[in-house]
Amino acid sequence: MNWNLIREQTTAILQDLLRFDTTNPPGNETPCIEHIAALLQRDGIESTILESAPGRGNLVARLKGDGTLPPIMLMGHVDVVPAEADKWEHPPFSGEIVDGVVWGRGATDMKNMVALELMVFMLLQRENAPLKRDVILMANADEETGGRMGAAWMALNYPDLIRAEYAINEGGPTSLVIDGKVFYVCSTAEKGSARFTVRGRGSPGHASLPQRNNSILPLSKALVRLIETPLPIHITKSARGHIEALAHSVDGTHRQNLLGLLDESTHHDSLVALPLPSSTKRRLSSSLRNTATPTILKAGTKINVIPAEAECQVDCRILPGTTLESLEQELRAVVGDQVEIDFGPVYPALESDPDSPLFETIRQVVSEIEPGAELIPGMITGGTDAKSVTKLGTKVLGFMPLRYEGRGMTGLAHAHNERVSIANLEFGVRVLYEVVKRFCIA
Repeated sequence: MNWNLIREQTTAILQDLLRFDTTNPPGNETPCIEHIAALLQRDGIESTILESAPGRGNLVARLKGDGTLPPIMLMGHVDVVPAEADKWEHPPFSGEIVDGVVWGRGATDMKNMVALELMVFMLLQRENAPLKRDVILMANADEETGGRMGAAWMALNYPDLIRAEYAINEGGPTSLVIDGKVFYVCSTAEKGSARFTVRGRGSPGHASLPQRNNSILPLSKALVRLIETPLPIHITKSARGHIEALAHSVDGTHRQNLLGLLDESTHHDSLVALPLPSSTKRRLSSSLRNTATPTILKAGTKINVIPAEAECQVDCRILPGTTLESLEQELRAVVGDQVEIDFGPVYPALESDPDSPLFETIRQVVSEIEPGAELIPGMITGGTDAKSVTKLGTKVLGFMPLRYEGRGMTGLAHAHNERVSIANLEFGVRVLYEVVKRFCIA
């Protein structure tokens, strides 16, 4: 197999995907989806485009197996979060290559993974691989705002097109290095969400006559406590498996500090002492507790009027096993009773057993392509389209095969200067291709 050519093709695919501005909202994913369909057509692969609304395109394609085994799906989304172009070193929708690195919004979340999946899908077609499973490719709109126009819509309206035994989806963490030991993460769990509005009330009046009964005061006090006070630690099966797997593969102080993360009394000091990027540390900590992050503030309509109401929207991510009642108790212990808490829809967390044939296949491939590396289970601290697909009975694993390339190349999803190296694109295609091929012809 000509991996130099495959690397060039994968890079070109990603560049093209990045050049479509699929910022969500509004999304406008259909032109990007149509481009994917055209690429597939060049390799003789028919696909179906389904719009949940004008401009909100979703794509499904299928390589037929002999039916011996049930299907596997490669899934991803092409919408991206907004980018503040003036804060980027290179334009966020340019797909520029600088020193072997591709820049653009979506380069790590998750047009890079869509490019890898698309390349793997086309390679299987070109090889006419003797598949025992159908391989489904699904590219969606709207993941970044919950998937209502994308994967959720597909699962509700076209379940038979995407029903599969397993799916490979974007992951949370990809890889990390501790004391020279390399770990790749396959996410077997995903946090749910319970977003809410916290609201303070007071007495309106003229701003020239200050008073303490200002709605901003109880809200601001509650938000300070919410930002500064972590919610309690809860040890889930996936989080324990992740941390203990790391700990058992290193020695001495590193092992002690990793295991110290599981104890509230030692968590903070252990986290500080670990030789890991700050983004990795935040992810480890967030996998052990519910999180509530204030994001959008609103108060007042006129500068000379004291507002009667002030509120803040809070992005709350919840662990497996969390109930709304238990969550509200945790929140009240932090913010007190001087503010209202108004919950929106609650989406439960997902957790599956890593003891599966697909996880084992990924483990074998990782250890062969990078001898000495270890595959460990993990948790996605955000949310993905897995929440929609699992409703069809699909077992979803989050696995984005990328090598650790230093602190400067971690934690780039949703950040300024999002980028991915061409070397990692080639590595990702090699790993993902071998995993899918092996899992589907065994």
